[in-house]
Amino acid sequence: MKRQLWLALAAVAFAQAPGVNYEESMVGAYTLPDPLRMSNGELVKNATMWKRQRRPEILALFESQVYGRSAPAPRKIDYELLHRKTDALGGLATRKEVAVWLTPRRTGPRMDLLIYVPKERKGPAPVFLGLNFGGNQAVTTEADVPVTKKWVRPGKFTENGRATEASRGTEASRWQIETVVKRGYAVATAYYGDIFPDHKEGLKDSIIPYFYKPGQSEPEPDQWQAIGAWAWGLSRALDYIQRDRELDGKRVAVWGHSRLGKTALWAGAQDERFALVISNNSGEGGAALARRNFGETVERINTAAPHWFAANFKKYNRAVNDLPVDQHMLIALIAPRPVYIASAMEDLWADPRGEFLAALAADPVYRLLGTDGLAVKEMPEVHAPVMSRIGYHIRAGKHDVTGYDWEQFLNFADRHLSKR
Repeated sequence: MKRQLWLALAAVAFAQAPGVNYEESMVGAYTLPDPLRMSNGELVKNATMWKRQRRPEILALFESQVYGRSAPAPRKIDYELLHRKTDALGGLATRKEVAVWLTPRRTGPRMDLLIYVPKERKGPAPVFLGLNFGGNQAVTTEADVPVTKKWVRPGKFTENGRATEASRGTEASRWQIETVVKRGYAVATAYYGDIFPDHKEGLKDSIIPYFYKPGQSEPEPDQWQAIGAWAWGLSRALDYIQRDRELDGKRVAVWGHSRLGKTALWAGAQDERFALVISNNSGEGGAALARRNFGETVERINTAAPHWFAANFKKYNRAVNDLPVDQHMLIALIAPRPVYIASAMEDLWADPRGEFLAALAADPVYRLLGTDGLAVKEMPEVHAPVMSRIGYHIRAGKHDVTGYDWEQFLNFADRHLSKR
């Protein structure tokens, strides 16, 4: 990366956000927990020890201290095909809308999956699965996709907390559905507000109260909140995908942007059925190292979005070095499955360098498990993607999902999913 340009951008960002550090020289010294050293000090010597001892230990720490313990997978969930259109996208795809009830016997909330399956394929299609921010109608310009009736974040395409017809297609550039379908992949998405409305009072309208114990009225300090619920919902979408004969349930890439990039990483860490994981601009609580005092911090994210993480995570607001884990260990939980981390040069709030360093620090686990890990040791130049088992790129531009990002995601999937 061109250091002078990086510093210039940092100076601009610093001037716009007083009190936030965007100076690399101000990060300070920190020591990362070793993903290959057990809590008792014993070194992990082989893949068996990682799988049976260290991986469960790290996963339990993230559950209890960061994202919270989620409800177990239900024994049975009901599905219903609401609509099927065989000539979607001008004949490129079959479009399906599927209701997925999130509690047994259709007694509670449901999420509606929107699925595009390429018509030109030789068998079940591999899938890109992710949640969306604005409702299924926002990811496509097709006029007959229903507008969500759920609460949505206030904006110029909303009225009284509900999406309007004007919201149709407003997230289409972030999904690039036609491009993905032409490359032979299906696309599946659901509105994240179906699972947990993304505001501080959203808990009561989320799926979480349906899993309370008798007499319980709120999550315990080590139980799930929004990110845990969204990740759990992605696994329920995968439950459906594995039943659909048009879709290859063994080749599903779970992906997300921003807070949903955090969600994708947590979903992929917990649920080993996801074959590939993609995190785009996920920052603090996602791919970026928490111990770096750069951009968003643990305290800032817990203050701005107290409903995202387990209550226990707030203990580390001003004691981040006491965290028994850091985000490189979240990436390591995905090993040896392929994981791709994408940053944007102007998105300093998400700490692109911290995202890269987390990927680099996860490398020893991947290598222990017999993969090439991350193929570089230094942060690559802008627009120089790394396609090893841990993939990474940084592009020009801001916090967003672009056509350039999708080109790399698809190239990465072509390289790694085809081998499964």
